[in-house]
Amino acid sequence: MKTVSIIMGSQSDLETVQGAIGILKEFKVDYEVKVLSAHRTPKELASYVEASAQKGTKVFIAAAGGAAALAGVIAAHTIRPVIGIPVETSSLKGMDSLLSTVQMPAGIPVASMAIGSAGAKNAALFAIEILGAFDAKIHNKLQAYREALKAKIKSIKLDV
Repeated sequence: MKTVSIIMGSQSDLETVQGAIGILKEFKVDYEVKVLSAHRTPKELASYVEASAQKGTKVFIAAAGGAAALAGVIAAHTIRPVIGIPVETSSLKGMDSLLSTVQMPAGIPVASMAIGSAGAKNAALFAIEILGAFDAKIHNKLQAYREALKAKIKSIKLDV
């Protein structure tokens, strides 16, 4: 089983999730991507989450739009960290997804990121931060990543 499991509610969520996949590849964190729906495949989702946690998955990332119950259902079946990516929707621009992901009842937490691709990248980085708390190699890579971001900003020269 992989260290990070990315679960999408629909194949159409893959475009949003690509940012998370890119970050995990950059950091060489092993991952897998699955399409499982909280509403259309609830039994299969529960079985997968329970088996994954037992086999070593350390963090779950869930991407879903609309009712976006996916992250909450995953969190109901594991005590591993769950990070939600609200997917942008055409009807409400992802506000429905955001509220569905972030409004969890006390006792079943889900970390919720921003709507869309920025949220996907941050979900992967947050998963890496969690893993880096227990793995010095990952921690050092994340530190170097942050230093590179800082250097990029500091190198900007404006001629106004």
